[in-house]
Amino acid sequence: MLKIGKLFQGDRVIWVVFFFLCVISLIEVFSAASTLSYKEGSFWAPLLKQALFLGVGTLVVIGIHNVPCRFFKLVPLVFLPLSFLLLVLTLFSGKVTNGAQRYFEFMGFSFQPSELAKGAVITATALILAAMQKENGADRRAFKYILSLVLFFCAFIVTENLSTACLLFIVVFLMMLIGRVPGILMGKLAGILVIAGGLGFATLVYVLPDNPDAKIYDNSLFHRALTWKERLNTHGDKAKTLTADSLDYDKDAQIIHANIAIASSNGVGRMPGNSVERDFLSQAFSDFIFAIIIEEMGLWGAFIVVFLYIVLVFRAGRIASRCERNFPAFLVMGLALLLAIQAMVNMMVAVGLFPVTGQPLPLISRGGTSTIITCAYIGMMLSVSRYARKVPKEELDTVVENSDTADEFRSDENLV
Repeated sequence: MLKIGKLFQGDRVIWVVFFFLCVISLIEVFSAASTLSYKEGSFWAPLLKQALFLGVGTLVVIGIHNVPCRFFKLVPLVFLPLSFLLLVLTLFSGKVTNGAQRYFEFMGFSFQPSELAKGAVITATALILAAMQKENGADRRAFKYILSLVLFFCAFIVTENLSTACLLFIVVFLMMLIGRVPGILMGKLAGILVIAGGLGFATLVYVLPDNPDAKIYDNSLFHRALTWKERLNTHGDKAKTLTADSLDYDKDAQIIHANIAIASSNGVGRMPGNSVERDFLSQAFSDFIFAIIIEEMGLWGAFIVVFLYIVLVFRAGRIASRCERNFPAFLVMGLALLLAIQAMVNMMVAVGLFPVTGQPLPLISRGGTSTIITCAYIGMMLSVSRYARKVPKEELDTVVENSDTADEFRSDENLV
């Protein structure tokens, strides 16, 4: 009979974080999805759907974490071309949701190709950094290859999903820092990013017209620019002295009700299931679920969620430090940074520290394919923890003495 311990192998801390996030997701999605329950005519439908996605995701984690991580080197070969094809198809025939053409439909299922592209680009970046490492750091050519790759894919993502493109670029930038890309190149890139970001901000806020009927917004490259402009202006106004008269209750409804949810928690929370603002916050189960967590679970609940993502990053760092090879080390750090930074952006939006974006809270927000793809990332991290660790000489000698499959042990556990 199969033991539970044999089924859930790899780093136990990551497994614990994964299951805690899943439990929080089930509780909060069940509580926050009252509007969905009303639309679907079933009180249990949102919970059952989320449970189904998390159940499938758990099977994905179990399946992928049993794959030796050396095989992940094949991911860019398959998923970079596939992501490119899906991104192009989405730009021309994708499903429009909330004014953005981000979703691709196939056989009744819809998903964001950008989610697939993120994992493929991060895996490719880890592979390039690992292949071009020298004693004093990464080869200068690695910078050129990685930058060309990430800019190419971000160009297809940015017009419909600016926040995802920025998120992917930031993660890749941090991976290059970890991968010891020459500091002078990284310094120049940072300087260019600061200048380009400043010019982009000034253009959005001060140059682009406020009139939604302006011809520039008819261009497919700029049709989301007015939305970005309004969100930046709203966030900038919100940073000033906030009064009831300064808010537009039609345009700023999400921000207003998120603030009310946080304020009404009184620090201790209303307890799970007692949210009031879930009935007024349109994305309470997705983009603003962190506000509902604070309303129901108080500051202690918010701290637990933040702590889980921090543990995920620190555990990834511990795993990376124990890797025998560079590729799995860079891969596990890239995936952990992706999940943690996305979570940070979502939480900052919910508490009013960042302009509104469409980034869900990984593994907690209600989702379908995005949840399953996130589970795939967790499975890859667990595979690295399982197969790529350094094996102490004493442990290896013991295996050699007591096992007839020492060569298999060496190839699967050590030589990744």
